[in-house]
Amino acid sequence: MTAPTVTAGRAHGASGPTGASAAGDGRASDAVWSGAWVSERLDLTLRTTGSAVGLDLTDLVGLAVRRNPRRAHLLVSRVLGKHVPTDPRVVRGAGLLLGALVREALADDRPAPEGTRGDGSPAPDAAHALGALLRDALDGDGTAADRLVGALRDAVPADPVPAVVLGYAETATALGHGVGDALGGAPTLHSTRRPVVGVPSVGAFEEEHSHATTHLLLPADPALLTSGAPLVLVDDELSTGTTALHTIEAVHRLAARDRYLVATLVDLRTDADRARAAALAERLGTRIDVVALAAGEVAAPHDVVAQGAAVVVEVDGQEVPVTGDDVRGPVRRVDVGWPQDVPETGRHGVVAADRRAVADAVATGVAALRDALGVAAPRDALGGPAGRRVLVLGTEELMDVPLLLAEGLATALDDTDVRFSTTTRSPVLALDDPGYAIRSALTFPAHDAPDDAAPGDPGHRRFAYNVDGAGVPFDAVVVVTDEPGDTAALTGPHGLLDAVATRTRDVLLVVLPDAAARRARSEPAHRAGHPSAGTSTGTDAHGLPSPLLGPAFGSYAPDEVAWLLTDLSGVALEAPVEEREEAIQSGGAHYAESLPVEYQPSESYRRLFEDALDEGAQRMAHAVGVVAEQLVAARGGDVTLVSLARAGTPVGILVRRWAQLVHGVDLPHYAASIVRGRGIDDVALRYVAAHHDPASVVFVDGWTGKGAIARELAAALAEHEERTGTAFPRDLAVLADPGRCVRLAGTRDDFLVPSACLNSTVSGLVSRTVLNRDLIAPGQFHGAKFYAELADVDVSARFLDAVSERFEDVRADVERDWRRLADEHATVDWAGWAAVERIVERYGIGDVNLVKPGVGETTRVLLRRVPWRVLVRPDAAPADVAHVRHLAAERGVPVETVDDLPYSVVGLIHPKFTAGATGADGRTVGQALGQAAGNGSERADGRAAPPVPQHAGPGVGGDA
Repeated sequence: MTAPTVTAGRAHGASGPTGASAAGDGRASDAVWSGAWVSERLDLTLRTTGSAVGLDLTDLVGLAVRRNPRRAHLLVSRVLGKHVPTDPRVVRGAGLLLGALVREALADDRPAPEGTRGDGSPAPDAAHALGALLRDALDGDGTAADRLVGALRDAVPADPVPAVVLGYAETATALGHGVGDALGGAPTLHSTRRPVVGVPSVGAFEEEHSHATTHLLLPADPALLTSGAPLVLVDDELSTGTTALHTIEAVHRLAARDRYLVATLVDLRTDADRARAAALAERLGTRIDVVALAAGEVAAPHDVVAQGAAVVVEVDGQEVPVTGDDVRGPVRRVDVGWPQDVPETGRHGVVAADRRAVADAVATGVAALRDALGVAAPRDALGGPAGRRVLVLGTEELMDVPLLLAEGLATALDDTDVRFSTTTRSPVLALDDPGYAIRSALTFPAHDAPDDAAPGDPGHRRFAYNVDGAGVPFDAVVVVTDEPGDTAALTGPHGLLDAVATRTRDVLLVVLPDAAARRARSEPAHRAGHPSAGTSTGTDAHGLPSPLLGPAFGSYAPDEVAWLLTDLSGVALEAPVEEREEAIQSGGAHYAESLPVEYQPSESYRRLFEDALDEGAQRMAHAVGVVAEQLVAARGGDVTLVSLARAGTPVGILVRRWAQLVHGVDLPHYAASIVRGRGIDDVALRYVAAHHDPASVVFVDGWTGKGAIARELAAALAEHEERTGTAFPRDLAVLADPGRCVRLAGTRDDFLVPSACLNSTVSGLVSRTVLNRDLIAPGQFHGAKFYAELADVDVSARFLDAVSERFEDVRADVERDWRRLADEHATVDWAGWAAVERIVERYGIGDVNLVKPGVGETTRVLLRRVPWRVLVRPDAAPADVAHVRHLAAERGVPVETVDDLPYSVVGLIHPKFTAGATGADGRTVGQALGQAAGNGSERADGRAAPPVPQHAGPGVGGDA
């Protein structure tokens, strides 16, 4: 994409506070730029550096002061119709003009006739002429507004441009539709902050500086965001570009694409911001372009946030005269005849056919509103409004249809000055000054039952700005909302309608049907065989979060498992292993509040995994069959698998595959989080109970160590039953039970389950689960991350397929063995726990949680924690412990041979870890000292290890 240049129009430069000429608003010399007050008071300067359409930043924005501790000022758009009542043709024209620039950028690799683009996009001179029309329209020239919209509509291609458009809530929803319409009705979606019952989210991202940070993506058909077409991200302002980059990362995890294009009214990024975008594009192997009506920068003093806060305190302390009528007239409901099958919002996605249906519905609605408003006085001789003024007020994200209704009224009622704006979540300081963009404010409670704030909380407040009409009141205000917003909070005392009625003589209410959500809920594309399947924080029909599904989350197929987790992929949670260990053992953090850095195995270690899989697949297939046969024999086909994420997840998938192959039953399968000391995810239990008979549930894990998770699960289920009355069976099914603490097991041998060798790359690219109350709100599932960037080294499918391919080979042996093994496993004696207590006493460790018995648990110690020692039984099968010896050698961990172990191997976590407990290379202190002793132990490299204190306290002795 070529950089924007300016070859016509007004000169660009610094925009100051001292009147129209300095502000560059192009109006009469006595006009005042609506950013002048803030510019002077906070010493802010807007400088335009370029514009493809010949506009200044001050043509497009004014300024106000935020009520936000993160940012001092707000750029208040003059062409968006959010905070400032604006001619709807100006708003529509700005969106179509931005869309024309997007068309140009998308087509920039194709040849074009002289003076124009091949797809009808404006050449530079034509673009500047369109920019001049927009400026004239902003100055009040209604004919310029009509000419602008007409010219841009004439250039719209007959067929949709190959692209997908995503607008940002709440300010850029209508702007996104304008861009989509300019692309011939390209598929268009907007993000949302409103969860919709029964419509799962396929992703979420954060807008860090915002008052409401989390955006959800709720397409009725997830395929909308997984196509290879360029994705166009539309926002009203690009300050740093961080939100766009978060979005690109989130969407790229759904499906990689070759190109992203960010379209914005004003681009204020710095060189450093642009460099970050370029770096992300390089990392993802994609292309990221930006187009804008104008680009520039905001120069502000270093203490501007503090200055802004001081202004808020000062203005709030002043006496403000109350205006408006004490007597409120009745609110008139107007039925605009909106069809029940036409989407009133782009929250769930629309295509060209939908937009044609919307246009027809708008025409009918305009006729109904025209009749309801009646006829007013004619315009004066200069074309300006002679008397009647009407405001069409949309509500938050619902901007597009209210805008189209307002545009239709502006055309139908040429004797009326029609304006358009919407309510907002954004708290902004109001100040009645011609040089300030927000001159009045109405405050009222949210009326669509948001789930991110309770009534009375600051986050539950909503606002409507400049409804006073800057001294020229509106004769009528048409409030447009949707069915979910038509509540008692809207119509009751102190609600939005009550507030608006203090500012106008006539309030009309239009309620659009909830058509888009109803259609989305009936859309089969997102269900994937589960009662409510999704990929993020949407809600199901019970008001519970929806599961995550691959490929949007995890690399497993969507019919293999539904993850009852919250996607934290965009959050930096990883910390060096040593830092985590010190924080955990000092009591400063719980192990589940952060993640270890993902271990990336060496080539030699990968070969060990492949060897282990080749040698152990048949043994594992036998264990899977034994477990599955016990479940089917006991429950028939009425089994709901709930794997304990993440080690249990591949095992649950394999049990499900066995049941399909051998018995022809399709078992529902979920993965849920359990955290030692915190229990199993209560929200996940409620979800499963809402969709299945709790008595059908079997919990699945990979193996047992000493039995800590089995105890944790039993205690958590007992507490849940006591609290809720819902009883889940306490059954835990595992492949290997060397701890002798469960009845449903494939074997009690301590053998290598090959998936224990690796982390996320053998577990669907999903992290260990996270329970961090700063990130997980009440009512959300526990969290995890999807490491999509590790796809090139993902062996999750290879592991599952290698084991599944052996099912037929072991089928006869399983049929012969499973009943005998079930009888043998009926006795639970917790022998493993007793062995752990002996080890604790022998080594003076003092905490059973630092002893990790068994092949699987020892592997976890070496991959995730700070290991102290590894204990190996002399007769352990070399194939089961080869990878343990390899990891121990890589980390410099002593390996001891111990005769009386009931396990093949036991891992010991460093019993008193501090920052000094390992060297700079991460190897243990004992290894670094190189001490030798003849106590029968050896290092992983064969050298003698330091002596083990028999009676020393934790961390005292050779390794302390």
